[in-house]
Amino acid sequence: MRRSTSVCTFLLALLSGVVAQEIDTAILSRSAKQFTILDQIERPKERQAFTAIYKKRDPSQRLEAARSFLSAYPDSWLLAEVYDIAAKACIDIGDFRDALTYANESLRPLPENPLLLVPVANVQVQMGLFREGERNARDALEYLERFARSSSIHEGDWPALKRQLQASSLYALARVELTGSLGKVHAAVADLVHAAELNPNDAEIEYLLGLAEVSLNDRDSAARAFAAAARLTGPVQARALNQLREMHRNAADYPPEATPSAPDPPAMSPGRYAGSAVCRTCHASQVEAWQQTGMARMFRPYRPENVFGDFAAHKGFEEAAGEWPARTSREGDRYYLATRGSDGKWESYPIDFTIGSKWQQAYATRLPNGEIHVFPIQYNKVKRAWVNYWKIIDPPGSERADVGVFHTMNLRTNYQANCAPCHTSQLRTVKPGSAAPRDMVFSEGGVNCEMCHGPSAGHVEAMQAGRLQAKGPGDPPVVFAKLDNREYLAICGQCHMQSAVREEGPQGEWNYSGSSKAFRARYTSRPLTDFSRRAFYKDGRFRETTFIGEAFMRSACYRRGQAQCSHCHDPHPADAATNPTSLKDRDRPDQMCLQCHADYAVRIEAHTHHPVSSEGSRCLNCHMPRIMNSLLFQARTHQMDDIPRADTTLRFGQKESPNACLLCHQDKDAQWVAACLQSW
Repeated sequence: MRRSTSVCTFLLALLSGVVAQEIDTAILSRSAKQFTILDQIERPKERQAFTAIYKKRDPSQRLEAARSFLSAYPDSWLLAEVYDIAAKACIDIGDFRDALTYANESLRPLPENPLLLVPVANVQVQMGLFREGERNARDALEYLERFARSSSIHEGDWPALKRQLQASSLYALARVELTGSLGKVHAAVADLVHAAELNPNDAEIEYLLGLAEVSLNDRDSAARAFAAAARLTGPVQARALNQLREMHRNAADYPPEATPSAPDPPAMSPGRYAGSAVCRTCHASQVEAWQQTGMARMFRPYRPENVFGDFAAHKGFEEAAGEWPARTSREGDRYYLATRGSDGKWESYPIDFTIGSKWQQAYATRLPNGEIHVFPIQYNKVKRAWVNYWKIIDPPGSERADVGVFHTMNLRTNYQANCAPCHTSQLRTVKPGSAAPRDMVFSEGGVNCEMCHGPSAGHVEAMQAGRLQAKGPGDPPVVFAKLDNREYLAICGQCHMQSAVREEGPQGEWNYSGSSKAFRARYTSRPLTDFSRRAFYKDGRFRETTFIGEAFMRSACYRRGQAQCSHCHDPHPADAATNPTSLKDRDRPDQMCLQCHADYAVRIEAHTHHPVSSEGSRCLNCHMPRIMNSLLFQARTHQMDDIPRADTTLRFGQKESPNACLLCHQDKDAQWVAACLQSW
């Protein structure tokens, strides 16, 4: 199993240096990061034990160190990483069964780990576990496309490593496909050709390609593949030469041929934006409903009637006993916030913009140079109080949470750099290539029609001229009913996926695409291991609603079904003013699940073990419990758990592995949950 061994050895990375990304902020490719994963581990001995694992170069010693860590710290934040190390060490020494056991424990809290999925897929195929190997290989390919480089991997090493991982995943897929029908063999050849392009120095890929071509009676192609394998030193070389001798071919006669690349898809016309006001002409009811939503009201110029914060004259925000780092004031119809300057005196700033309209509201001020800065304190409608929101969600030492340095107006409080990609529409820089936030402008505050439906000036002109417009379902204006669930979520995920990394486009665009081939920007994601541990529970589930898109992508409803956002939500409902979560069936919540799982409708009580009319029989309460932190209230997870697991709650406690049963049965404990589940 040399393939898995070599890959595992190459993938071992020093996670102690992984830098941690703050949450609830737009991630730009230039985003600054200031603390590491290990900085967040409070127990010094735990940090020492973790870093000691990496000092073990021998895989047997590394495995022993990992096992010691797991025994000493069964409730650690680092379990996914340590199980990962143990799995790869087992692969290196050839203990495949234990490798899969450890890998499952690592992938349970962190399934988006292609660096582990690739060697595991190859092991599973080697063991004849074809279905599992195929699933993990396909997941690995998806994640390699979705996620950017981890901060644990040197920037210069990542392109070659990514290609190697992709090639190894395709190799595993091809091995599975070669056990199937003739059509699958053709698919295997295509995967192996692609794998060889990605990693031309892998003799095993070329050798397997030769065998696949032989099974299709394509002797010329087979000879070329065997010749390519024979040119590479290693254990496959002799076998490739033997195949060539049997075919009476000379490897030199068959040089590898370049595979023609696939043609580019037909180009759309370059996008031109019409603005949301134009949409009202034909879509008045939708526009009127949209204007009542949080998306439309996400970022608005200051108007007194839009403010719901308590701006009583000189009302102080008290962060510590007797200390006022900020205070509010009002002069006529203008509101102000004041913080201390470098000399300790109060500096007052006008409220020029409101951010948010439903549960919590932040405020921003515009500087003469065009920069917009967001105050650290925000007003929470639920608590009816001012809060330092960043201090609540950030790790200790967060610069943006320090009200005392707001007067410096640094990058961390800048709206254009941190908030605008999700809170405003068609964000671009007027000087392409400029990193200065003051050069960033946007067409509209909030999320307008064309952020979701795409640039529609051409559509407007066609409709006004009375001519039909030929287009595909993904061409603007997008018809969401015709999209598959992947593309649907990708559009919503422009704002509802915390991990998306924004890159400036060639024309200075930041949250849309100026390309003639697609209207939305195609974001890669920052690896989840690079985020602050405050983003997750210890069992791996997401703690913060900024990751609601990522949570939904983990669900079986999304991955194996066709579930998409519109099955439960309407982005412009008729009752938008009183329906802040835009739910379609808020008065019949079970219907959101039963529309796909209709067979449960006639046996709800047998399924839930609760009376039909009770809260325990509501689908959402068990499968989507309120465990995600929103704006100082608990929102429903979109990971859609199978059943409330008792074992992780027993291991980590209700605080770090909240169990849905115990949210209702607060007088019980995890042992009781385990006993109930066992009896059921």
